[in-house]
Amino acid sequence: MDSSLRQLTDRILAAAADGTPLRIRGGGSKDFYGQTLQGDVLDLRPHTGITSYEPTELVVTVRAGTPLVHLEATLAERGQCLAFEPPRFAGADASTCGGMVAAGLSGPARASVGSVRDFVLGVSLINGRGEALTFGGQVMKNVAGYDVSRLMVGALGTLGVLTEISLKVLPVAPAEATLMCAGLNQQQALDLLNRWGGQPLPLSASCWVRDDTATPVRDFLFVRLRGAIAAVQSAGPRLIADMHALGGEVRVMDNTEAGADWTACRDQTLPFFTRPAPEMGLWRLSLPQTAPALPLPYAQLVEWHGGQRWLWAPESAAPALRQAAAEVGGSATLFIASCGDNSKVTPRFDALKPPLDGIHQRLKAEFDPAGIFNRARLYPDF
Repeated sequence: MDSSLRQLTDRILAAAADGTPLRIRGGGSKDFYGQTLQGDVLDLRPHTGITSYEPTELVVTVRAGTPLVHLEATLAERGQCLAFEPPRFAGADASTCGGMVAAGLSGPARASVGSVRDFVLGVSLINGRGEALTFGGQVMKNVAGYDVSRLMVGALGTLGVLTEISLKVLPVAPAEATLMCAGLNQQQALDLLNRWGGQPLPLSASCWVRDDTATPVRDFLFVRLRGAIAAVQSAGPRLIADMHALGGEVRVMDNTEAGADWTACRDQTLPFFTRPAPEMGLWRLSLPQTAPALPLPYAQLVEWHGGQRWLWAPESAAPALRQAAAEVGGSATLFIASCGDNSKVTPRFDALKPPLDGIHQRLKAEFDPAGIFNRARLYPDF
């Protein structure tokens, strides 16, 4: 056991012995996410480095404290990438690979390639008893029974301290094109995206947003195509024709310009993500892609072909937002609290139903019997 891993184990054993809560932290880029921040900081940044990379096998294994930007640079040298485009907040250097998996957040390509969970092959972790455990492996078909490695994705560190992660990587697509269409309202955009979703198109990402700063106010739909050169070249004219048929004004964006915009969308640095007023919180609606435009009195940004919708609203709107999302089979998350930070009053996540809540509680008791890891980060009593 190397020194950084030994130090982590010693801290966990000491905390479990006296019941001291530990706040698992990498670069702190996602400190805003989740219910509360409690306990002494357990810093994962010293536990860093890529321990194994097999480009021909499309597999990389990395320690949890490794900066995400370092991993992405290493993959780029071999023409490969993390296809799910993990978001990086608070600057590129702050995000770590462990935080990426613990938060379980994916970027614009999630609707076409899958989520973080789909790319996790295996993990190593330290549980609340100070035991070093390994689940999964370095190939896709390596799980018999319960897939514990993917259980850790999105758990926000409440079940254990991730120390090492094995990930599937993919080659960078040979061709890419982004179309920008002005003049389609949200429902028109959703209808188009749903129609295209049933066709063999290399549709990689989409984003619909209303520009309130323009005169007159205009709606914009951005669509990114990725894949084989022939597939991208043949799909472009078909999509342009469909948008023109609805009265949209379409242009093909320069890839450098479009790339910067997609990065800003992923990292939430677009103008839309600037807080409009101190009392507003950023809400994330996770909905079926086929859900219609919701009649909400708040400006929205729509991603994932309709599956992810962002809006700024006061925390007092929580009941209405959660009801609207539930009525179409989705959920609402308070992603970033207002400046008043009433998150202790307004739950960040939808409450779990009793059967699922019981499963979560039993998992927590098994992995973290003393309840020391990221206490109340996921749910107030978890």
